[in-house]
Amino acid sequence: MKNKIILGVTNLSFHQLTASIITHVLVDMGFEVERIYSPHQENFEKLKSGDIDMLTSAWLPSSHGIYKSDVEEKVELLELGLHYKPYALWGVPDYIPESAVSEVKDLLKPEVISRMNNTIQGINPGAGITRFSIKMMEIYGLNNAGYRFYTGSEEDCFDAFEQAVENKEWVIVPLWKPQFLHHKYNIRKISEPEGLLGIVDRAVLLLRQDKSINFTQEQLETLNALKFSNEIIAELDYQVSREGKAIDEVTKQWLSQQS
Repeated sequence: MKNKIILGVTNLSFHQLTASIITHVLVDMGFEVERIYSPHQENFEKLKSGDIDMLTSAWLPSSHGIYKSDVEEKVELLELGLHYKPYALWGVPDYIPESAVSEVKDLLKPEVISRMNNTIQGINPGAGITRFSIKMMEIYGLNNAGYRFYTGSEEDCFDAFEQAVENKEWVIVPLWKPQFLHHKYNIRKISEPEGLLGIVDRAVLLLRQDKSINFTQEQLETLNALKFSNEIIAELDYQVSREGKAIDEVTKQWLSQQS
């Protein structure tokens, strides 16, 4: 069906949020949209195989560049829009003094080791922040110091942080922006001098070149003109993830305020 678009969505809350905005825009263009939710790497495999037509949002070049390159060995891709400028970070609650922990190597101080929760709870294995964090554990000698990094679900990561904050524990959260926790909590980014967390990425919509014939030039220009921000995505994500509002209603209301 020419006017049906299969949209791949990385199955994390803020990606779902952006996909909801994109879906409204595509529906307004006259497309029928089916959203398929998958983990990071699997989504790119589906883009490569043609199981999905578009993917939102790819973080380039750091987090998802290796996956995009793999797809481009088979099919050309168009990058559209600038949804936000994401970046990975390790953060701590702002009640931990900066004089105690300002950069990753400070986690090796005996007085910090004695107070810091030694569990660093991450998200799924295919995420950029997970790959980066596993490397950091090794390079900085954190495994040898007794810290342990665990993969898990989004909620495993966020619940561990929120529970720790509630108890005023010293805790490390491997996170990123945009993310809804930043909307509620003051999370202080700690410095990572080795550059293992990548750079500030561009979050973009990827479209298979062979599917671009389904769009007019004007429609492609509309998609390319879409620009949000870390703060907008974090705020809307918070409304959905912590206030329990319906995702498509939240994004529809936000879009109506932009016109």
